[in-house]
Amino acid sequence: MDTLATATIAALLILVASMLSVELALSAAIIEIVLGVIAGNFLHLQSTAWIDFLAGFAGILLTFLAGAEVDPGVLRSKWREAIGIGGISFVLPFVAAGLFAHFVAGWNVRQAEIAGVALSTTSLAVVYAVLVETGLTRTDIGKIIMAATFVTDLCTVLALSALFITPNPFLILFVVASIGCIVAMVVLERWFFARYGNRVIEPEIKGAFFALFLLMWTAEIAHGQAALPAFLLGLAVAPAFQRNPEQHKRFRVVAFSFLTPFFFLKGGMNVNLLALAGALPLLAGFFAVKVGAKFAGVLPVSLRFVRPHAMYTTLLMSTGLTFGTISSVYGLNAGIIDRAQFSVLITVVILSAIVPTFFAQRFFSPPTHALSGEEEIVVEDEEFALRRA
Repeated sequence: MDTLATATIAALLILVASMLSVELALSAAIIEIVLGVIAGNFLHLQSTAWIDFLAGFAGILLTFLAGAEVDPGVLRSKWREAIGIGGISFVLPFVAAGLFAHFVAGWNVRQAEIAGVALSTTSLAVVYAVLVETGLTRTDIGKIIMAATFVTDLCTVLALSALFITPNPFLILFVVASIGCIVAMVVLERWFFARYGNRVIEPEIKGAFFALFLLMWTAEIAHGQAALPAFLLGLAVAPAFQRNPEQHKRFRVVAFSFLTPFFFLKGGMNVNLLALAGALPLLAGFFAVKVGAKFAGVLPVSLRFVRPHAMYTTLLMSTGLTFGTISSVYGLNAGIIDRAQFSVLITVVILSAIVPTFFAQRFFSPPTHALSGEEEIVVEDEEFALRRA
């Protein structure tokens, strides 16, 4: 299939996903993933170099925008909630998935470590997309969930680095470039906006894109990951977006109208349904272990810190995509896991992006206004009934 045919089919799928998102009141990200599975397995749509590039950049851009949504004040004032929810969200699934992979699936220790890392994640991309579409990024619960997601994925990146990545001389360049980008954007932000802001040519967006490309390039040659510094960069410039809300809105338009659909579409295209035909019990087992461990750890902590939105928080913290995909691909490219094991892991990661998000949005999505006393009682009664069931 030539380039224009591929682009035309992808554009149609992205348009259909947007329309279905409105009609079904579901996140466009979920529908884009599902359509990606259909396109890859039944329409024989294959990823290309340009799709890979756009999807890779979109993942980093989503991570950057997610960092920009975290209110530093909320992060400081709600650090107990963020660390409590985000920390347990990493630890229990990492241990549970690793033990299941080694003792039940029969994978060796290195393969089990990859499984533990890949299934311990919470998807910044999915969580951010859902919170933006539902308007919850402006609420305290949305900001707490974003902060907790950051803690989980920070632990994931550190675990992947500690267990597998071999330091090389370019790692210093990557660290220097990361620190330099963050410092430069914080120091120069006010001057840059005053001199070049509010123009149709959007120098602000171009400057941020340059910084993200620099992070991706130096991360690649250092065999590292640009997601963590991209998130920290977004966190550092969050005050600038708060002072310039119109610029933030335009940034979102560029990201969500063109770039991020390729990230989610390609995620679905990675699933090979034929390769999974003989691995359904293993697939179901890994999925149950990941989601079960998330619920066992996150729900009790959420009931303490974010009642009456504990179930919604737990479901969103059970999602996975960005770092789960990164970890699985790393394991495959490094020869640690084979393609069959990769197919199982990547499918569990994608299912965890779809299933918990569907139930969170359909049954537990909080209102964008503060709950009244009566509404809090109703939500708590529903969560209690679900736990009893």
